[in-house]
Amino acid sequence: MAIQQTISPVDGSVYVERELADPARVEASRPRAVAAQRAWRETPLGQRARYCSAMVDAIVARRDALAEELTWQMGRPIAAGGGEIGGFEERARGMIGLAEAALAPVELPGKPGFTRYITREPLGVSFIVAPWNFPFMTAVNAIVPALMAGNAVILKHSAQTPLCAERLQEAFDAAGLPDGVFQHLHLSHAATEALIRDPRVDHVSFTGSVGGGEMVERNAAGRFIATGLELGGKDPAYVRADADLDAAVDGVMDGAFFNSGQSCCGIERIYVHHDLYDAFVERAVAWVRALKLGNPTDPATTLGPVVKPAAADFVRGQVEEAVAAGARAWIDPGDYPLSRPGSAYLAPQVLTGVDHSMRVMREESFGPVVGIMAVEDDDEAIRLMNDSDFGLTAAVFTRDITVGEALARRLEAGTVFTNRCDYLDPELAWTGVKQSGRGCSLSRLGYETLTRPKSFHLKH
Repeated sequence: MAIQQTISPVDGSVYVERELADPARVEASRPRAVAAQRAWRETPLGQRARYCSAMVDAIVARRDALAEELTWQMGRPIAAGGGEIGGFEERARGMIGLAEAALAPVELPGKPGFTRYITREPLGVSFIVAPWNFPFMTAVNAIVPALMAGNAVILKHSAQTPLCAERLQEAFDAAGLPDGVFQHLHLSHAATEALIRDPRVDHVSFTGSVGGGEMVERNAAGRFIATGLELGGKDPAYVRADADLDAAVDGVMDGAFFNSGQSCCGIERIYVHHDLYDAFVERAVAWVRALKLGNPTDPATTLGPVVKPAAADFVRGQVEEAVAAGARAWIDPGDYPLSRPGSAYLAPQVLTGVDHSMRVMREESFGPVVGIMAVEDDDEAIRLMNDSDFGLTAAVFTRDITVGEALARRLEAGTVFTNRCDYLDPELAWTGVKQSGRGCSLSRLGYETLTRPKSFHLKH
């Protein structure tokens, strides 16, 4: 019997052990989902909404316990854990509220002798592969709209956060959701790939690495099914000369270091107009030095460990290469006794003197480090912001919203911000360009990827 272990970044202990689903259980899940979906698609939308809302109520009622579990599974400070459940609730209730309009038939102008309209039909069985870094919020992006659209769901959660899948199952069970409409499985990589290839799976939603997205595309090739891929980013922010400096520092640095920098839409590159550059760097470094790296179960901790020692060592390698190539590191790792090679605890870092020849400015870091470059004008900022293989989000900080909006139109990103960053509004489409992925979740448009149009052309 294959066992999956979750090693806690808090202390390196085994926090959770689970048996991987055996072939018989995996096989049984598919016809069960297909049968359940046939009945579920006929369930009135209002009833689907009541089931999903009751699930959300059940999760929210356990906010504190779930926040503690999150801390032990992936290392986020306990002080911030409740925010995950708050974001989960906002997204879930937002998508429930959008469903009626998004799924309504498209009525066409009258044509004598004919009735014509377009409905949105569910795809069937949606296989959702969710990540560990925001394990409830990212999963709900796909789960709730998939169910509201009339699909059945099979969830495979990250091996780092298996309890999240189990808590969602418990919440749906408590809500009385019909058997088989939502299932979770703890799966090996090979079983995950086999499920993607299975003809009874009609849609795949994956959030994770570029390599993981390539795996999904390989296994879905030739099946002509819908896939949604959110694959990360190297998201930039630009601070114009007219920006509110204090607000820009607070916004950008929080966007860079929240969740120890482990956010696909976190800020990883900062470009500052040269008039503000020195002042911005001085305040940014002071902001980072005020972070408290420590045990995330301590409410006073503001910066927890990254998910595993290998992830920390990857970021250390990026920083060391950049410094060797001429960058300046403003934070002394020696000030953080917990931070040492081979540990998941990693000192935060601010780098200047960087350029795009350095990995730290090209490759996704997914850790508490950010590089800052001075720019001469808007054109240079836009050129550098677009000089990336990724394009998830991008932010411009300016007092001139008209100029900020005009600059945002030139940015190659799925979501563009002015005067904020690292935020997901459930009423806006969540999508990326380039290696940040393909497809769309959330908003009314997100329902289009979970349904297929069906045209009715009725001659009287």
